[in-house]
Amino acid sequence: MDRPGFMAALVAGGVAGVSVDLILFPLDTIKTRLQSPQGFNKAGGFRGIYAGVPSAAIGSFPNAAAFFVTYEYVKWFLHTDSSSYLTPMKHMLAASAGEVVACLIRVPSEVVKQRAQVSASTRTFQIFSNILYEEGIQGLYQGYKSTVLREALWSWRQDHVVDSWQSAVCGAFAGGFAAAVTTPLDVAKTRIMLAKAGSSTANGNVLSTLHGVWRSQGLAGLFAGVFPRIAAISLGGFIFLGAYDRTHSLLLEVGIKSP
Repeated sequence: MDRPGFMAALVAGGVAGVSVDLILFPLDTIKTRLQSPQGFNKAGGFRGIYAGVPSAAIGSFPNAAAFFVTYEYVKWFLHTDSSSYLTPMKHMLAASAGEVVACLIRVPSEVVKQRAQVSASTRTFQIFSNILYEEGIQGLYQGYKSTVLREALWSWRQDHVVDSWQSAVCGAFAGGFAAAVTTPLDVAKTRIMLAKAGSSTANGNVLSTLHGVWRSQGLAGLFAGVFPRIAAISLGGFIFLGAYDRTHSLLLEVGIKSP
């Protein structure tokens, strides 16, 4: 591409992200409660399954849009011949850069959402206000490092010029496999985000958090929520990449791109 279609990537990424987050929100809630330190039932069980959805809805569009705008721009900036052996590296770097930027939006939304998911009786805005009052801005970025690491690892997949359905199927399989492999990182991220301010877990040390889970719950603890996570990300990959590819193509066809 001669230059990145910034507006097309922005809109397509945002639409795809919102679609995935709202459709699959119940699976995300179940996963979060399975990974919470108090356990599934005490965290809410199957009650209030949409607790925290306002945070996801507000953060979803800008988060997804930020990822894809950055991803498309970095791919364009690092443009190489399509046959070059450096092409996979270009996509990995673009995906990593996209996650670093997107997580600036995603992490505050995730922190509020996950705390709401395990405290279904507390309103989302109240949780947001409490975090700012008790922990400050840094409280909203609790778990930033673990989130970037998790997201970068499973987003490293090679891009191909394929049809929408092919892109969606590839995304589903790639996402499902990566979801299983990176579940321990997701557990660490959840524990860090749910940790009380001032606790050792709240410091954000991923290895220390993983070690604590291993000591208390073993392998089962490290892979808590793996099945709803695989289901959510597999379906999410199908919906997200398919919706993005189709929407992006349609927008470019009607001429929506950067001036």
